[in-house]
Amino acid sequence: MRLLNFTENGIYCIPGNFYIDPWKPVDYALITHAHADHARWGMKRYLCHHFTVPILHSRIGKDIQVQGIAYNESLTINGVKVSLHPAGHIIGSAQIRMEYKGKIAVVSGDYKLQNDGLSIPFEPVKCHEFVTESTFGLPIYKWSSVEQLNQLMRDWVIANQKNGKTSVFVGYSLGKAQRILKAVSGVAPLFTHYSIAKLNEAYKSVGVNLPDYQIVDFRESVQHVNQAVVIVPPALVESTVLKKIPNMVYAVCSGWMQVRGARRWRSADAGFAVSDHADWDGLLTAVKATEAEKVYVTHGQTAAFAKYLNENGMHAVELHTAFGNEEEDEQIPESV
Repeated sequence: MRLLNFTENGIYCIPGNFYIDPWKPVDYALITHAHADHARWGMKRYLCHHFTVPILHSRIGKDIQVQGIAYNESLTINGVKVSLHPAGHIIGSAQIRMEYKGKIAVVSGDYKLQNDGLSIPFEPVKCHEFVTESTFGLPIYKWSSVEQLNQLMRDWVIANQKNGKTSVFVGYSLGKAQRILKAVSGVAPLFTHYSIAKLNEAYKSVGVNLPDYQIVDFRESVQHVNQAVVIVPPALVESTVLKKIPNMVYAVCSGWMQVRGARRWRSADAGFAVSDHADWDGLLTAVKATEAEKVYVTHGQTAAFAKYLNENGMHAVELHTAFGNEEEDEQIPESV
């Protein structure tokens, strides 16, 4: 009996007659988290974690039909028992567990095992079939601890202040930017681009405390941010906006910075390997903890990770999906 099918619309639960993170419009979409490559416009109904609801309203539209449920709360959809479990990726991120006639499948969405202090930590879920991401599915990816990264970022800001410089951090608006805010809180005045502030409000609406900050309006003079910290989304790196910031030095915050920063972001002054995805060890730990008989490997290093799992006694299948890199997909108008 097959519980899941992988269709041109997305991952489909056959007996439940619903999709998980579909990339084409469908009647019923269960959403793992609110990044744009997993939560798309055009679905008739959405189901997600409570904390993801305000973010979907902010990013997709106020008029969408969306239901929020809590972690470990279960409901039955066409005979399939469905529940959400923490993925540790960003706020509200969830693994989706489906149980039907004794068979259990889990779709993880994106996840990480590190506790960033903002999202509920990853929870292993035992299952027969597990759908895993593999964004950083190579042994070269091994993250420093959150505490070590935070200290490196704080040290960079302090050094910049001593040299009369303004510290600009480049990080994705949802998840990464909030981690940066928390990491450098108290070192210097904090400013964010409006797109980040908009999502900060969604965090606050569900009770997550973030450090105090101000919104920087690039349509006006920004001389007042001199020697402060400014956080902007990646889409602004190639724009003229950053040139308005006085005495600017900028750092890119991305998991890619661990190995290909110099090539991809060769003009950056610094790079910090901050990621909301699992590194190599994290992926292996998560997959093994499921005790799954079959593992489906999606987006990222699919071929290499699936090959490794098969060579080490696990039955893995490489999948081609429309999930991508949220950091590269984010589009922000240059004019604001």
